[in-house]
Amino acid sequence: MLRVKLRPSARDHGGPRAIPVAEGAAPPQAFRAAAEAARFTGAAGQVLDLPTPGGRVLLVGAGRPRRMLNWEMAGGTAAAGAGRVKRLTIDAGGLAPEAAAALAAGACLRAWRFDACRRREEPAPEALDLVVDSPAAVAPCWERAAAAVRGCLFARDLTAEPGNRLTTRDFAARLEALAEHGIAVDVLGRKRLARAGLGALLAVGGGSANPPRLAVLRWRGSHAAPPIAFIGKGICFDTGGISIKPAQGMEAMRADMAGAAACAGAMLALALRHSPAPAVAVLALAENAIGAAAYRPGDVLRTGAGRTVEVVDTDAEGRLVLADALHYAQRFRPAAMLDLATLTGAIVTALGTHRAGLFGTDAALLAQVAAAGEAVGEQLWPMPIGERHRAELKSDIADLKQCVPTGGEGGRFLPDACHAAAFLREFVGATPWVHLDIAGLGTRAAPWALGPKGPSGFGARLLDALVAQSFEDPDRH
Repeated sequence: MLRVKLRPSARDHGGPRAIPVAEGAAPPQAFRAAAEAARFTGAAGQVLDLPTPGGRVLLVGAGRPRRMLNWEMAGGTAAAGAGRVKRLTIDAGGLAPEAAAALAAGACLRAWRFDACRRREEPAPEALDLVVDSPAAVAPCWERAAAAVRGCLFARDLTAEPGNRLTTRDFAARLEALAEHGIAVDVLGRKRLARAGLGALLAVGGGSANPPRLAVLRWRGSHAAPPIAFIGKGICFDTGGISIKPAQGMEAMRADMAGAAACAGAMLALALRHSPAPAVAVLALAENAIGAAAYRPGDVLRTGAGRTVEVVDTDAEGRLVLADALHYAQRFRPAAMLDLATLTGAIVTALGTHRAGLFGTDAALLAQVAAAGEAVGEQLWPMPIGERHRAELKSDIADLKQCVPTGGEGGRFLPDACHAAAFLREFVGATPWVHLDIAGLGTRAAPWALGPKGPSGFGARLLDALVAQSFEDPDRH
């Protein structure tokens, strides 16, 4: 993450200086003629790169900023326009403290790179000077924003790692390091998973040399209240198991743990900003591989909840590990449960890469989650769980089927995302619950305003915003 310094005036460090300009507002007098000649209007995404005797100046369009997200995107545009420079200055003079902090947050998100596996052949962004009217006034806003950014970037770092560098053991070790921030971490290995009866998670991870794990992260907060629970799918690599995936595109399955990464990032954000709300994350970590002990289509698994599940497709493993994680999370008696998973290709067919699927059982919680997503630019769309979706999971030999065979009625047009949500609902009890199917959004195929191509960290900032907006008021309980 960029090192951010709040300064009352700009310093000459040789890097470019970005000046955000709202749409319709006049640029600084010295640059008005150039802006007019280039037809720079301040529209969102516009960048005018001007060489000056004092160095490069970037006029950055901020559009018509109506919320903090617009300022974040302007900061991201500034970072992208600056290119591969070591240091950048953003002039936030005249802006409210929250807007100035949002500019810095956007720049940090857009400047992120994952270079752990390659040589650096170009300058990497290192530092940002944020010029503000009052550093003391901006500092608290920046500390709050920086916590969410660090959580998101932690999730991106995890998601970017290849499967040979982020095995289930390595993932658990990364999570255990969060203890330095006051997060209590407990990792359940095979023996404890067996004692807890988590047969679905054990089956999914049974074919791999890297054993399954269940990681439990707890932030106790300061309120005497039930925690909010985050549940994440952490499939470190997904071959599809015996129902093996096609070779084309399988390399992207290293990111099948993006849901668990987002939950971990959210926990880090809560800890960094000392949120008063208690929270717990239950992350199911496994590698869905082929081996002598791999589970098979037609097997019947006994889950932690005691329900038996008929396996139809070993490539529908995510809902199995989430079922055990959802059941385990209930021992903490949470106020609400939210699970995040790159779960189904069907949700991408339905919504593309524009929005994540939003399912759940509690109208108020659904509205709160959707509002948090809008605030941070991680948009959702409500999807149904109907009685027919549950009925279609009826099994002849078990309590329910894991999914509906694609060769049956409906063929390739089956509503698998809805079937998966209906399956998960069987394991949430009476606790208010929301399921986010983030397939298609855990990674980005092209650069965007708040990040480069690759892992997005989708969900980490959403969960942090949800807690801040809806779970930190001591009078709500």
